[in-house]
Amino acid sequence: MTLVTRNKVKLVLALFIACGVVHLAIDKGQSIYENFDRISSYLDDDPLDSVLQNTATHPPENSASHFTLSQFPSEAPNIHTETESMFNVTVSDEDEWMNQSYPFTLQNPKLEVCPLTPPGLVGPIRVFMDSPSMDALQKLYPYLERGGHGQPEECRSRHRVAIVVPYRDRDSHLRILLHNLHSFLTKQQLDYAIIIVEQIANQTFNRAKLMNVGFAEGMKLYPWECFIFHDVDLLPEDDRNLYSCPTIPRHMSVAIDKFNYKLPYTAIFGGISAMTVQQLRSINGFSNRYWGWGGEDDDLADRENVFCFCSSMQQELNKYITLCGITRIRTGFKPV
Repeated sequence: MTLVTRNKVKLVLALFIACGVVHLAIDKGQSIYENFDRISSYLDDDPLDSVLQNTATHPPENSASHFTLSQFPSEAPNIHTETESMFNVTVSDEDEWMNQSYPFTLQNPKLEVCPLTPPGLVGPIRVFMDSPSMDALQKLYPYLERGGHGQPEECRSRHRVAIVVPYRDRDSHLRILLHNLHSFLTKQQLDYAIIIVEQIANQTFNRAKLMNVGFAEGMKLYPWECFIFHDVDLLPEDDRNLYSCPTIPRHMSVAIDKFNYKLPYTAIFGGISAMTVQQLRSINGFSNRYWGWGGEDDDLADRENVFCFCSSMQQELNKYITLCGITRIRTGFKPV
């Protein structure tokens, strides 16, 4: 074999290997991006464990996966013994709920409790950036009850969660959020509803007051166990970011793209936060005195710090894409 022939053979082999590597990279990258047929993971330690450790549950008493408050961080105060009893549901509790009339349909208490970890989670997910019309959203999610109430049919959800979204004049953002959240929350087997609280008066936006209204009106709709207060322009990027009921107040939006996935300051509690009904009542909700963007979240963090109970999620899971490219000016004032 001549030298020229050998060089041609080497060149063909090199091209063949290079094409194989490129094909493998494309195939691997596409499957990771779409997350349709493989579960993604990060390192040896599963970051989902830290989420579950700040999750209140109410499985059957003989369940091996029952988490109790004593398993969670010691800084959680003892004043929340009522919260523990709220999540350890008994038959009498459910009988009481069944005897009340709510606009939304209660789940059948005879259903088997859903798994502690929802089985359909894949990790990083595709974020929908299109904004379907409201009619299109109804066709995309026909299983939702009138009013945006969703619940699993195959099992009894561990969490009854109201998502409160303060809103005004951001129609496309709202439709994008609904498109993402309904598919996201359904995979987590939550008994949930998304409550949009719209300010219609021609005055400065008051986010805190809208969230208080969302809590007060939401409690008339269903026996919610916890509330998640959610900005309209934040979209979750990982479905292991569980929108579950926390044992202690949880700041969820700890890694946002416009902040390079870092907290702008340590004590922040804005964007998305989760609290149980009892926790909200113990701190008397949000202050109504903050008009404009900013201030109300810091005030809420101060109220929680008085009781020494707050937590932040892992940045690895709690990543969000923001729809708003405009930096909001913090115009709130500290009440005297």
